[in-house]
Amino acid sequence: MPTPPAPHGRGAQSGALSRRFNLAEREADGDWLDDAEAIDGPAPKLRTTVTEEHPRAVLTFNKSPDIPFDRSVNAYRGCEHGCIYCFARPTHAYHDLSPGLDFETKLFAKPDAAKILRRTFAKPGYAPEIMAMGTNTDPYQPIEGKYGITREILEVCLEAKHPVAITTKSARVLRDIDLLSELAKQQLVAVSISVTSLDPRLSGILEPRASSPARRVDALARLAAAGVPTHCMISPIIPAITDHHMEAIVDEAATAGVRAANWIMLRLPHEVAPLFREWLDTHFPDRAGKVMAFVQEMRGGRDNDPGFHSRFRPTGAWADLFRQRFALAVKRSGLPQQRLELDCSAFTPPPVDGQLRLL
Repeated sequence: MPTPPAPHGRGAQSGALSRRFNLAEREADGDWLDDAEAIDGPAPKLRTTVTEEHPRAVLTFNKSPDIPFDRSVNAYRGCEHGCIYCFARPTHAYHDLSPGLDFETKLFAKPDAAKILRRTFAKPGYAPEIMAMGTNTDPYQPIEGKYGITREILEVCLEAKHPVAITTKSARVLRDIDLLSELAKQQLVAVSISVTSLDPRLSGILEPRASSPARRVDALARLAAAGVPTHCMISPIIPAITDHHMEAIVDEAATAGVRAANWIMLRLPHEVAPLFREWLDTHFPDRAGKVMAFVQEMRGGRDNDPGFHSRFRPTGAWADLFRQRFALAVKRSGLPQQRLELDCSAFTPPPVDGQLRLL
């Protein structure tokens, strides 16, 4: 039976559960579906739901040898941006939810995250290092407009003088430009914005609820003008879909005043691979085989290479060509490629109750 069209404004084409943990597979009965719309009318619009959760800890530590940070905080789980290529989609499978439509419609928020983080910073012996935000799901996805958890976390970082590095696909980051500029004055923040293409139509099906490419480039420029160290991530590069935008994105980033840029080849871990293949068959059936042939050629014949170091270093002739194109684009644009250094030496443990110290 053909896959029904995905709900408008969503990235995944389906909501099948993962089989990685031997969960029972659900399938709607085809005979019943034939008459459902005639009897009951069109299916209700798929809406976003948010469940509040109250964990004991929000700071996550990692020992990955190919990641430049050892700790991160995520205010939300799941992401309404709906980027079909998102490597975080498989995390929803741990909660018996679909890495497809559930990941972008059944979200979780941690309203106490800033308070919990404050207690972590206040613990005796806590040693500060750069804390990453946006490593799993976007800290500025649409529900941040209601919850404001990311802003509260930044307020704690400013008070404690704790360095933080932010990655986002949303121009909503500009709502916190006051905090970000204050953090920047003390060398405590760097912001990376991911720009995958400059085509709003393509962005609309690739990452349907993220900010448009033009708004992301504008956000880079406005942050840079405010003195915030900015970085442009061309991530991911999707061969035969987005790669032709690489040079133009580098030029736009240089004009915006960013300090550095990089690129990351498409990664398809676990359930992301079948979801991406489904997306290709829906939106680019004419080149789906070609795209996956390129991907597999750079990943040792597989859809994905999960190995440390190699997962971020595709191999082969096509990978070498992308590296050469990027290096030449950076040289022509005059992009400075400055290393973004943050200061860990000024950290001051905050009071647990949130009250400012008396002078």
